[in-house]
Amino acid sequence: MIRGIHHVGVHVRDLDRMIRFYREAFGFELVGEPFGWRDNDFIDRIIDVPNSAARGAMLRAGTCFMELFEYSEPAPGVTAPLNAYDKGYTHFCVDVTDIEQEFERLKGLGMTFGQPAPIDAGHVKTIYGRDPEGNLIEIQQTAENCDFPLHSLPPVPR
Repeated sequence: MIRGIHHVGVHVRDLDRMIRFYREAFGFELVGEPFGWRDNDFIDRIIDVPNSAARGAMLRAGTCFMELFEYSEPAPGVTAPLNAYDKGYTHFCVDVTDIEQEFERLKGLGMTFGQPAPIDAGHVKTIYGRDPEGNLIEIQQTAENCDFPLHSLPPVPR
Protein backbone atom coordinates (compact mmCIF):
# COMPACT_ATOMS: atom_id res chain seq x y z
CA MET A 1 0.00 0.00 0.00
CA ILE A 2 1.34 3.44 -0.92
CA ARG A 3 1.11 5.87 2.02
CA GLY A 4 2.16 9.08 0.28
CA ILE A 5 5.11 11.12 -0.92
CA HIS A 6 7.81 10.93 1.72
CA HIS A 7 10.40 13.43 0.50
CA VAL A 8 11.67 15.51 -2.39
CA GLY A 9 15.39 15.36 -3.22
CA VAL A 10 17.16 18.59 -4.16
CA HIS A 11 20.78 18.88 -5.28
CA VAL A 12 22.57 21.99 -4.02
CA ARG A 13 26.01 23.55 -4.48
CA ASP A 14 26.63 24.36 -0.78
CA LEU A 15 24.90 22.00 1.65
CA ASP A 16 25.68 23.94 4.85
CA ARG A 17 24.46 27.22 3.36
CA MET A 18 21.25 25.63 2.08
CA ILE A 19 20.50 23.90 5.40
CA ARG A 20 20.79 27.32 7.08
CA PHE A 21 18.64 28.92 4.36
CA TYR A 22 15.77 26.41 4.60
CA ARG A 23 15.87 26.53 8.41
CA GLU A 24 15.89 30.33 8.56
CA ALA A 25 13.63 31.06 5.59
CA PHE A 26 10.94 28.44 6.10
CA GLY A 27 11.48 26.93 9.56
CA PHE A 28 12.57 23.51 8.28
CA GLU A 29 14.08 21.27 10.96
CA LEU A 30 17.24 19.23 10.49
CA VAL A 31 16.46 15.56 11.17
CA GLY A 32 19.41 13.66 12.60
CA GLU A 33 22.89 14.62 11.46
CA PRO A 34 24.14 15.43 7.96
CA PHE A 35 25.59 12.37 6.23
CA GLY A 36 27.94 11.59 3.39
CA TRP A 37 29.69 8.94 1.35
CA ARG A 38 32.60 8.34 -1.02
CA ASP A 39 33.88 5.07 -2.53
CA ASN A 40 30.79 3.27 -1.26
CA ASP A 41 29.56 0.57 -3.64
CA PHE A 42 26.52 0.00 -1.43
CA ILE A 43 25.28 3.61 -1.80
CA ASP A 44 26.23 3.62 -5.49
CA ARG A 45 23.89 0.64 -5.97
CA ILE A 46 21.04 2.33 -4.07
CA ILE A 47 21.14 5.52 -6.14
CA ASP A 48 22.30 3.71 -9.29
CA VAL A 49 25.25 6.11 -9.81
CA PRO A 50 28.71 4.48 -10.00
CA ASN A 51 31.62 6.17 -8.23
CA SER A 52 29.44 8.75 -6.47
CA ALA A 53 30.43 10.97 -3.58
CA ALA A 54 28.17 13.40 -1.76
CA ARG A 55 27.08 14.99 1.47
CA GLY A 56 23.44 15.18 2.40
CA ALA A 57 20.86 16.06 5.04
CA MET A 58 17.21 15.32 5.72
CA LEU A 59 14.99 18.26 6.67
CA ARG A 60 11.46 18.16 8.01
CA ALA A 61 9.14 20.44 6.09
CA GLY A 62 5.69 20.45 7.70
CA THR A 63 3.93 17.41 6.27
CA CYS A 64 6.86 16.23 4.14
CA PHE A 65 10.62 15.78 4.25
CA MET A 66 13.21 17.37 1.95
CA GLU A 67 16.53 15.63 1.33
CA LEU A 68 19.40 17.91 0.26
CA PHE A 69 22.47 16.57 -1.54
CA GLU A 70 25.78 18.21 -2.44
CA TYR A 71 27.47 15.86 -4.93
CA SER A 72 31.21 16.05 -5.45
CA GLU A 73 31.25 13.05 -7.82
CA PRO A 74 30.22 12.80 -10.56
CA ALA A 75 30.30 16.43 -11.66
CA PRO A 76 26.81 17.72 -12.49
CA GLY A 77 25.82 17.74 -16.14
CA VAL A 78 23.86 20.98 -15.67
CA THR A 79 25.21 23.81 -13.51
CA ALA A 80 22.94 26.73 -14.45
CA PRO A 81 19.84 27.39 -12.34
CA LEU A 82 16.76 25.80 -13.86
CA ASN A 83 13.77 27.70 -15.22
CA ALA A 84 10.16 26.71 -14.60
CA TYR A 85 10.05 24.87 -17.95
CA ASP A 86 13.28 22.89 -17.37
CA LYS A 87 13.51 19.48 -15.79
CA GLY A 88 13.86 20.23 -12.10
CA TYR A 89 13.78 18.19 -8.93
CA THR A 90 15.89 15.09 -9.16
CA HIS A 91 13.45 12.67 -7.58
CA PHE A 92 10.57 12.21 -5.24
CA CYS A 93 10.19 9.34 -2.85
CA VAL A 94 7.06 7.28 -2.29
CA ASP A 95 6.71 5.63 1.12
CA VAL A 96 5.23 2.11 1.05
CA THR A 97 4.35 -0.63 3.52
CA ASP A 98 5.50 -3.62 1.37
CA ILE A 99 8.37 -2.59 -0.90
CA GLU A 100 8.84 -5.98 -2.56
CA GLN A 101 5.18 -6.09 -3.62
CA GLU A 102 5.23 -2.48 -4.87
CA PHE A 103 8.51 -3.09 -6.72
CA GLU A 104 6.89 -5.90 -8.74
CA ARG A 105 3.65 -3.97 -9.28
CA LEU A 106 5.49 -0.85 -10.48
CA LYS A 107 7.67 -2.88 -12.87
CA GLY A 108 4.42 -4.19 -14.35
CA LEU A 109 3.27 -0.62 -14.91
CA GLY A 110 6.40 0.30 -16.88
CA MET A 111 8.88 1.50 -14.26
CA THR A 112 12.46 0.36 -14.80
CA PHE A 113 15.05 -0.21 -12.07
CA GLY A 114 18.85 -0.38 -12.19
CA GLN A 115 18.97 -2.97 -9.42
CA PRO A 116 17.28 -6.39 -9.35
CA ALA A 117 15.56 -5.80 -5.99
CA PRO A 118 15.12 -3.21 -3.23
CA ILE A 119 18.18 -2.70 -1.03
CA ASP A 120 18.05 -2.95 2.77
CA ALA A 121 20.01 -0.01 4.19
CA GLY A 122 19.02 -0.75 7.78
CA HIS A 123 16.78 2.23 8.50
CA VAL A 124 15.00 1.88 5.14
CA LYS A 125 14.59 -0.57 2.29
CA THR A 126 14.90 1.48 -0.87
CA ILE A 127 15.31 1.46 -4.62
CA TYR A 128 15.49 4.14 -7.29
CA GLY A 129 13.64 3.61 -10.57
CA ARG A 130 12.46 5.54 -13.59
CA ASP A 131 8.96 6.20 -14.81
CA PRO A 132 8.20 5.56 -18.51
CA GLU A 133 9.55 9.04 -19.42
CA GLY A 134 12.78 8.54 -17.47
CA ASN A 135 11.95 10.60 -14.36
CA LEU A 136 13.62 9.31 -11.21
CA ILE A 137 11.41 8.00 -8.39
CA GLU A 138 12.59 6.42 -5.15
CA ILE A 139 10.46 3.76 -3.47
CA GLN A 140 11.13 3.19 0.24
CA GLN A 141 9.86 1.30 3.26
CA THR A 142 11.01 2.73 6.59
CA ALA A 143 12.13 0.43 9.41
CA GLU A 144 11.22 0.84 13.08
CA ASN A 145 14.63 2.46 13.79
CA CYS A 146 14.23 5.14 11.07
CA ASP A 147 14.54 8.74 12.32
CA PHE A 148 12.17 10.09 9.67
CA PRO A 149 9.10 7.86 9.29
CA LEU A 150 6.17 9.37 7.41
CA HIS A 151 3.85 8.90 10.38
CA SER A 152 6.03 11.27 12.45
CA LEU A 153 4.81 14.24 10.38
CA PRO A 154 1.87 16.21 11.74
CA PRO A 155 -1.55 15.49 10.24
CA VAL A 156 -2.70 17.67 7.38
CA PRO A 157 -4.83 20.54 8.79
CA ARG A 158 -8.47 20.40 7.70
